[in-house]
Parts: sequence; C-alpha cells; structure tokens
Amino acid sequence: MTHLSYDPSITGLLVVDPYNDFISEGGKIWPRIQAVAEANNCVPHMEQILQAARAAKFRVFFAMHHRLREGDYENWKYIAPIQKMAWKRRSFEYGTWGGEFRAEFVPAAGETVAQEHWCSSGFANTDLDNQLKRQGVHRLIVIGLIAHTCIEATVRYAAELGYDVTVVKDAVADYSDEMMHAALEINMPSYASAIVSTEEILEAIASARSTAVAAE
Repeated sequence: MTHLSYDPSITGLLVVDPYNDFISEGGKIWPRIQAVAEANNCVPHMEQILQAARAAKFRVFFAMHHRLREGDYENWKYIAPIQKMAWKRRSFEYGTWGGEFRAEFVPAAGETVAQEHWCSSGFANTDLDNQLKRQGVHRLIVIGLIAHTCIEATVRYAAELGYDVTVVKDAVADYSDEMMHAALEINMPSYASAIVSTEEILEAIASARSTAVAAE
C-alpha cells in the first residue's frame, strides 16, 4: 500500500462536476457512466471522501462545468467536439435539475466553488488557481467526473502549475473500462504523484485528522 501523508493546512480536496446529470438516476449522462460508476462504487466513495475531508478540516473546492445557457456558443467560430456534444444534449443546463449539484455534494459554508470551466480543465479560464493559492493550498486530492476528460485535463493542468496531485481511482468514473484504463494507467501517472484507492485516501485523511487533534 502506498504511504500517504497530508497536511490539512496545505491540502485541498477538489471535487469535479458532481452534477445530477452525471451522477444521479435520471441524469442525462448517468446511463453512459452507470456501469463503470456502479462497478467501482464511485458516487458512494466520493461522498465518503468528502465527508472525511470535511471532518479533518481539509479545504474543499469544486470545479464545475459550464452550465448551458441560451445563446452559448452561437457566436463562437470554433467549438470543441466536447462542447458541441454538451450543446446538443443540453447537458448541465442552467436552471434545470440536471445542472444542479447532487444533494450530497452541495457545497457547505466556507467551501469554494470556482468559476465554471467551459471545456475540460478546471483551471483553464477560471479562478481555481488563484483561489487555491490565496488559501495556501498546493497539494490536491482529486475526485469526480469524467476520468479521461475533466479529471485528466484538470490533473495535467495542475501539474503544469506546480501542484502535487493525488487521484482517487475508485472515486472517478468514465464511459467504459477502456477509457478508465487509458486515463488512470496510461495518461495520468505522468502527472499525478499518486493514484490510490478510496480505502487508502480515507486512511490518510484519518491519520491527518488524528495528528491535528493531538497537536491541539
């Protein structure tokens, strides 16, 4: 088992795209990720990690995809394929249930919701980097959706900016096992310092909490 140690004063939990459309029954994208998400218990693991991080007083950040509004993209000359799909399916539409946080992941008071990202990276054209630095955070634990798009893009960008990143492999999901394999075993190991299980990260968070309590 990988030895993990986190200081809550410099470590943040980054939750990516916990929208109803992604991770709730009835969501527009849920049927596409359901098999993988249920096989690795992605959503329950995400919730466990969030609650543990809160209990241990880790700072919590949310990186949310842009919620579709009327007029979006209409005057754009170039639209990425992933954006075209969201536009066509009206994924994460503003003012709809699908574009709301799943109930278990609604941000608590004092937690940071970064500006919405337009494509995949939680950092590109948002204030996430500034929010993290202002709060003294330079290590990240990353969970959420989708492994080969928003998670991978965010992890890559974080590494470029100098963050130390841990990805929790069974607290992310994707459209297929092949996509999970490509993201977690081929691509992200070049950027994430650790790719670990929920069991491992919960143990590390609990250890950090015990250390903090003992120091009080």
